[in-house]
Amino acid sequence: MASTRRHRTRKTQTRAVAPAERRITDRTAAAPAKLASIRPLRRGGVANVLVMTASAGLVATLALPAYAFAPGSGGPQFGETDASKATRTGAQSVAVDGDVIEATVSSDGYAAVSGAEIEAAAAAAEAEAARQAAEAEMAAYAASYEGPSVEEYLANPPYPAYDLQSVYDVAAQYQGVPYVYGGATPAGFDCSGFVMYVFSQFGISMPHSVTGQAAMGSVISEADAVPGDLVIMDGHDGFYAGNGMILHAPYEGASVRVQPLWTSDYQIVRIGV
Repeated sequence: MASTRRHRTRKTQTRAVAPAERRITDRTAAAPAKLASIRPLRRGGVANVLVMTASAGLVATLALPAYAFAPGSGGPQFGETDASKATRTGAQSVAVDGDVIEATVSSDGYAAVSGAEIEAAAAAAEAEAARQAAEAEMAAYAASYEGPSVEEYLANPPYPAYDLQSVYDVAAQYQGVPYVYGGATPAGFDCSGFVMYVFSQFGISMPHSVTGQAAMGSVISEADAVPGDLVIMDGHDGFYAGNGMILHAPYEGASVRVQPLWTSDYQIVRIGV
């Protein structure tokens, strides 16, 4: 009986303990679930607080003026200097001691050359080159001609009887002779050299000059002009060929020819009147 009671008692105790342990076990088992449900809530709250704090700081940072980002910009080294203040005020004056010696300003020995001087120098060089070329041409021309000269014709003129038509006929036979500056033979003529050479064959001596030849005759009207009279222009002359035409040695590159008068600025001069 005693053993039976003890056994029963143990069972009773076992039954009594079992519910208590079950409750403890159930509570312990339920705790992790409860904690798990609480911890996310706590972590989320902290995270929200941190995000809100960072956002507020960012907004505050954006609200700051631009110069607030320059560290130390409020220091004295960033302030306006006395020199910049003086410049900003406009007119300034400088005090100079009375014993300062005034410096003498001098220019160097170089002078600028104007465009007109350059053009004049170029023109002079071109004229000199033309003169040298003319001299060389004259030397070649003189060496190429072997006929009678003006002096030889004056000494023994082939046409002792002088008349204007004969003068024109002699002149006309030299058409095609090239123009040569300074020329006075059939190797090459210039305008006054041509006239001089023709008249020399009639025993009439003329200067190698337009103005000198014009001074030897008398001015007549164009209505009275006949072939053989002289047409005198400014710096040029030739033989009147009738009907408003002239027989002359025109210019370099051309040859003796007959052509219409191209200007009204001329005179008719008759030689031997």
